[in-house]
Amino acid sequence: MKIDKTSRPIKGRVKGLGLCSGGLDSILSALLLRQQGIYVTWICFETPFFSSESARKASCMTGIPIITLDITDDYMKMMKNPKAGFGKNMNPCMDCHALMFSKAGEILKNQGFHFLFSGEVLGQRPKSQNKNSLRYVEKNSGFEGFILRPLSAKLLPETPIEQKGLVDRQKLMDISGRSRKVQMQMASDLGVKQYPAPAGGCLLTDKIFSERLKDLMNTQQSFNKRELYYLKHGRHFRLDSKTKVIVGRSENDNLCLLKYFEKDEDLLLHPAKIPGPDVILTGDTSPKNIQTAAMICASYTKSITGENADIMVIKKNNETIISVPTIKAIEFKEAMV
Repeated sequence: MKIDKTSRPIKGRVKGLGLCSGGLDSILSALLLRQQGIYVTWICFETPFFSSESARKASCMTGIPIITLDITDDYMKMMKNPKAGFGKNMNPCMDCHALMFSKAGEILKNQGFHFLFSGEVLGQRPKSQNKNSLRYVEKNSGFEGFILRPLSAKLLPETPIEQKGLVDRQKLMDISGRSRKVQMQMASDLGVKQYPAPAGGCLLTDKIFSERLKDLMNTQQSFNKRELYYLKHGRHFRLDSKTKVIVGRSENDNLCLLKYFEKDEDLLLHPAKIPGPDVILTGDTSPKNIQTAAMICASYTKSITGENADIMVIKKNNETIISVPTIKAIEFKEAMV
């Protein structure tokens, strides 16, 4: 867990801990509470599917302290069987939010916050932000009665937080629906000039990424966090139930893949004499799979079809060169995930 600035609540003040994505709604919900004299802190969660980058930028802009926490292990346990199921792709939005509030609740208990809050807006997302969904999240978080949605509070049942006078309900909002006109006016009034566009920052809503994740989860009995990060980059080829080949699409893609590459776990290939992609082989590094990976690598170079290409194979600290026939990349299409 990383804590930016001071996240220790100030003694004697009402203290709220808010989920933060870094988007406009997260920012406005926190500023709305801060106007009431409430000490607000954000918590942002990290997994291979979403980052804390936008949230950290929002923290710098507003001066609101932020806690960042990697929840990948717990998230993947939830992903195996989300109680409310998935959305259009591999996005378990309701159980995702419940897990986040559960993790935030642990911080609440340990650091003396009075309540949790988020920037959720009633009806902004028809399936995951209707009244039943918001209620589901609260009940399954384990912190029922401790969650406030400041931007839509007047449209929702009064919470114990408001009943106890910790927050003035009359100074909260009654925003609903997908229009952002009210939020944009609030941003202007509060001096918020920079905020991300309202687009999904979660890769689990992306069709191609979801197909890759589904393949990984349904085909391999085990995998690690590194393999989850690989899903974000390159072209992916499934060789068998344990093994994949990942081919960088560009220089930047190669750099991103190499960022997660572990020489003691995976195998790295690239053309020995001509420009071409970096290729990572995960799983079974048998001679047969190395040969296939090298041929896939060669197919994405300018080597002439039918001629042999020299491919450098790096296994741990050992480097060898193998020569493989060059065939067209389309020949591997059926293996592509």
